[in-house]
Amino acid sequence: MADLDLAAVRAFVTVVDEGQFGHAATMLGITQQAVSKRIAKLESQVGVRLFDRGRAGKATAAGLTMLPFARSLLVAADETVASVRQEPRPLRLAILGERQVASRSIQYYLDRHPESDVEIVLSNAFVTSRDALVSGRADGAFARPHGGPRPLPSGIGVVPAYVEPLHMLVGRGHPLAGRSTVSLADIVPHPIWVPGASVPSEWADFYRELAEFSGIAVVTDPDPGSESGSDVKKLAGFDAMLDRIAGSDTLATFSGDGFIAPWNPNIRRLPITDPTPAYPHALLWETTNTHPGLPPFIAHFRSSYNRDMAADCWIPEVDRPIFLS
Repeated sequence: MADLDLAAVRAFVTVVDEGQFGHAATMLGITQQAVSKRIAKLESQVGVRLFDRGRAGKATAAGLTMLPFARSLLVAADETVASVRQEPRPLRLAILGERQVASRSIQYYLDRHPESDVEIVLSNAFVTSRDALVSGRADGAFARPHGGPRPLPSGIGVVPAYVEPLHMLVGRGHPLAGRSTVSLADIVPHPIWVPGASVPSEWADFYRELAEFSGIAVVTDPDPGSESGSDVKKLAGFDAMLDRIAGSDTLATFSGDGFIAPWNPNIRRLPITDPTPAYPHALLWETTNTHPGLPPFIAHFRSSYNRDMAADCWIPEVDRPIFLS
């Protein structure tokens, strides 16, 4: 059998991660036709189809079987190159989005350590920052350490990075809009729209646990059965969601205090009290990772963690030993 083409293997993994040949082409900086040719070459070499021809970007059973080995092969190739370079490759850090508090936390670190070489790996609702870490695409990840459909494997280090108090976002016509703060009990009569909680994930479990604790109804679709519903794959983005909330007297959502929400003059941001729910963000890494940029980064977040705020916040019971010890 001929040696596998690393470019073809990389195209295969990127298509799986991005879910579409076109998106993979953008990530790789090549044409969609070139991606298709690389996939065809790899399928010819391994002798099986790796993608379902009826659903572009959907891996076959054989493709899913091959995926973890392909990821390991790419990691080994990258590390082989890095081992002979005079300077190490950038430290790769996975975050959920550029508006999230993790992005601002990393920028704070970089502003004070300009010599650091960091590369951001953006994840999404379907391929999370935890997935990026476990697959070897990232050296570190910002995420909740518990929950989700795939528990973290052994050998993952955890440092609490930030507990993020939640606020309630409502339109100016909402019954609670005139309040300066709201308690969890105040929110109970008003369902909270969290479309991202429809995807099995650590954050979906967080909102489920918050709902069980508080009695608040967390909904993923405010208009079930309607063509204008909020299925997370169809939602145009947070901006569009906020526009809907701004024009409604019933819709509301949660937002972290570190999240950069777009400005909307008809949105009211209400801090939550009694108690304040907070999302637990941790820095995760593989304990066998020897990247020289990782120890100072871990040390920074270990020392800057806002533990003083955590004691007065509600966080899920499973997370408390890490964030309150």
